[in-house]
Amino acid sequence: MYTLALPAAAARVGALRSTMKKTFQLHIEGKNPDRVLDAVKHELRKYVKRERRRDLPEGVDFWDFDCKFGLAPETAETAHLSALTGLVDGVAKDGGTQFYVEILAKPGHRRSRPADAPAVEPDPAAP
Repeated sequence: MYTLALPAAAARVGALRSTMKKTFQLHIEGKNPDRVLDAVKHELRKYVKRERRRDLPEGVDFWDFDCKFGLAPETAETAHLSALTGLVDGVAKDGGTQFYVEILAKPGHRRSRPADAPAVEPDPAAP
């Protein structure tokens, strides 16, 4: 039996990064477009939840995500993870037939606040 020995650093890099690259179709014949849209959003949330459940490597505080969104892979632009659902809804509202999403899981590190930083006060206009 043969085994492939990878350097420890190479094994760790592969374990730290996971990617979803997918073009989603919004209009599928025989399916209700609203249900397709709900299924797509569910799949995106499910992927993020699955990646967040993965064990954290040594020295990592949380899983962070780099995202890209566009109508095609060539036109995809950087987007924040929390904005993906709104972008998907926007494509569906505009009558788009498909869109491309790329989500890259990466290790995140918390930064401590400087001692001289002012405390953030809540916005009085917020409900």
